[in-house]
Amino acid sequence: MTEKTNADVAKMSYEEARDELVKVVAELEQGSVSLEASLALWERGEALANQCETWLTGARKRLNEAVANKKASK
Repeated sequence: MTEKTNADVAKMSYEEARDELVKVVAELEQGSVSLEASLALWERGEALANQCETWLTGARKRLNEAVANKKASK
């Protein structure tokens, strides 16, 4: 898979990306796919992990801003 094939990942919610990432990891751990398929799964997993990290970073930023605003209003 290439970045082009993983383009759909950018539209996924955190939960969708996380759930698919769990499936990808499980499939890789089974070791029952070819090297080529393993590489494609690895690339998919990387794209999914990056999407999860993007969501978590955004959530962390929003929480920090909310805390800062609450402190500023006191």
